[in-house]
Amino acid sequence: MSTERAVEEEIDAAATAVGSVWPVHSFVTANPLSGFEDLPFDEAVSRAADLLGGRGYPRAETFRAALDEERIDRERLDAELSDRGYDADPDALLERLAAAEETDEAGGSDGTEEADPAAERVDRVLTKWLAAFLDEGRAEWAMPNREAGFYDAFRSVAAYDDAVPDAGVVADLPASPTEAIESALESYPREQWESVFEAQFAALPGWTGLLKQRADDDGAWQSAYPITPEGYLAARLALADGFGVDLAPPPESDGPAVDASHEIADAFLTAWEATYRDELVERVAAESEARDEASGARADGGASGRPDAQLVFCIDTRSEVIRRHVEATGDYETHGYAGFFGVPMEYRGYDSDVSIDACPPILDPQHRVTEVPTDGDARASRDRWTGLREAASEAIETLRSNPGTAFSFVEGAGSGYGLALAARTLVPGRVYDLLDGADDAVPDDHEFCEPGVHEHDDTGEGLPTGLSPDEKVEYAATAFDLMGWEAFGRLVVFTGHAAETANNPYDSSLDCGACAGNPGGPSARVLAAICNDPAVKAGLRERGIDVPDDTVFLAAEHNTTTDEIELYDGGVPDSHAADLERLRSDLADARERAAAERTGPDAGNAAVRETERRAADWAETRPEWGLAGNAGFVVGPRELTSDLDLDGRAFLHSYDWATDPDGDALEAILAGPMVVTQWINAQYYFSTVDNAAYGSGSKVTHNPVGNVGVYQGNGGDLMTGLPLQSVKAAADEPYHQPLRLSTVVHAPVDRVTEILADNEAVAGLLDNDWLSLTVVDPTRDHRAFRYEEELEWTPAPKDAEAHSEPAKTPAAAD
Repeated sequence: MSTERAVEEEIDAAATAVGSVWPVHSFVTANPLSGFEDLPFDEAVSRAADLLGGRGYPRAETFRAALDEERIDRERLDAELSDRGYDADPDALLERLAAAEETDEAGGSDGTEEADPAAERVDRVLTKWLAAFLDEGRAEWAMPNREAGFYDAFRSVAAYDDAVPDAGVVADLPASPTEAIESALESYPREQWESVFEAQFAALPGWTGLLKQRADDDGAWQSAYPITPEGYLAARLALADGFGVDLAPPPESDGPAVDASHEIADAFLTAWEATYRDELVERVAAESEARDEASGARADGGASGRPDAQLVFCIDTRSEVIRRHVEATGDYETHGYAGFFGVPMEYRGYDSDVSIDACPPILDPQHRVTEVPTDGDARASRDRWTGLREAASEAIETLRSNPGTAFSFVEGAGSGYGLALAARTLVPGRVYDLLDGADDAVPDDHEFCEPGVHEHDDTGEGLPTGLSPDEKVEYAATAFDLMGWEAFGRLVVFTGHAAETANNPYDSSLDCGACAGNPGGPSARVLAAICNDPAVKAGLRERGIDVPDDTVFLAAEHNTTTDEIELYDGGVPDSHAADLERLRSDLADARERAAAERTGPDAGNAAVRETERRAADWAETRPEWGLAGNAGFVVGPRELTSDLDLDGRAFLHSYDWATDPDGDALEAILAGPMVVTQWINAQYYFSTVDNAAYGSGSKVTHNPVGNVGVYQGNGGDLMTGLPLQSVKAAADEPYHQPLRLSTVVHAPVDRVTEILADNEAVAGLLDNDWLSLTVVDPTRDHRAFRYEEELEWTPAPKDAEAHSEPAKTPAAAD
């Protein structure tokens, strides 16, 4: 193997220590320790602490609060502590844990070291040029020579940067990045190089995570302005050489030492998770037994056996709340399905300059779908409004950013700006009404466009446009197979979701994670358009999925901030007008109930108004809680959870084992949505236990940079995770309960074992304790089986008494 190839492989291996970071405008939740998922959880967090300096377990005060609130069962805790050889009182162990935390923080033994001034100078120079190079349309003056790639661009400007030392490799950069790396490390033993690479990636995990994601994604920005891990390391190591940084890795220890505080914390965490999981499993198992599928009964169903409407929501935890309230308003049936609705596509809106990936990052887009105008009058109205808005925005931006006009602009517009800001601050509810009215005056895409799914064109160049007839049937059939559908109502509504918030760089973190941090309405419209195609309905019947002639599919979008559900009903025939009107009225009632639950009893009848205020208030740091509180993932028929209040803490994926004899649908769920929900859960977990290292700190001090991320303050590394306000009620008071994901599957345990045996990556996550899996087996007297490791299960005691309802997340921050 050539030296250059060997260096590239070592760089690739070292880069796995840093998790990928998506641009903040399309924020994707991901496990910040994804590079350590091949290790057991306790080893992974210790390894990450050494490299990244972050905590891996909740603090003693968090465990104490959970214990006092009876979220941790004391008998379960005693057993976990005893298994680890601790017989002391839990309260005494918490004091010991708190004392260890104080010692670590005082002595810097949390993985951080005393700052090296030379290394800090490297960071300052490098982050300045990374921000200029990776900018996605925000900078007024672009970095020169970006199209040549980061290393060449940096090489072209280094000689003109007074902050770059005129010494070492950086003073005369080689043409090749590999050559620069080899020159900078010439004095270090070859066997140390990979450790050096790993440490240098970990020095700025935000920026390196972003460049990793961009290089892997190979999208439009990467194509125009390429950056590679090799190029980044070449620039960094050359700067380190010029500043005289000692790159030698610390000596390796004799072996992993057992950290007593980590053992204690692990016991508390495991007991806390088991308490939540046992309650969830016992309730699902009880419902399974009570609603034995042999009865053949469907939920509600009415006299005709057909519900008034069926609504398919994303598996998102926020859907659990609104689904309960929708079902309570009438004869409605709801289902859970990943929010991209199974169609991995690159989507482009009518007047959008760019396309977005409307699918989870675990998948690559397979189709290009663009909005196709169908209504000339509505299109003309939209174009007029868009043209006026763009012209005004361009004029204002020019005045603001031009040095010659900036001061006169402020003098002339200051009073107007002041009034606008005052309104945003003092009467955000009225601002919401004004903006809502303005939005109503301008046609949305869905009012004059159709998603171009029927115009199929596969020329072999790039992604195919639209979908072929066979592909449309396949996507529709897969959706209904995965959800286990056997009957259809007159209206079937695919309901995507999106958030509404003002002045929030992290607004995309509240949108649909299954759509890569984008709104889910377009994906819902695509599947509705597919299913309304007569040829698709005929193809479904050939596959044993009998869709009645009077079934109409439509799309909708759930605003998770205000709980309004907007129906995209332009194509619904007059024959269904009464059905549609009843649904619209009931969705309004469901919205009021859901808003009242989320805003708390103090809001009373003004709950909806309070959600609208949060959406419009530019100073609101918590427009909504997002997926905070997530802890469970239930895969099974809705009947198992329809009578349960899961407090918005569980992802819900519809699945019927009886309609999936080969287990193909379940395999797709476990290898897809379960893995994605584990990513989401891990990001919330780590953003809570150490927001400084794995989150993004307070929104109050965020400084957006380059339309790709935020700083804390005026520079440095990009912050990587969720803001403090997304996971905490106060700086020292977690709102999100930091638990690893507990998955509950309703299916034969032997079938699940076969699936895991064929999916080593999924089994590895379970074996390494990144999440847990319990199967409620309807073929074995509804017994629960807990996955241990190596495809082994432990049956739960059959005579276990059901617990009371799980304690709910405190509403202190509502």
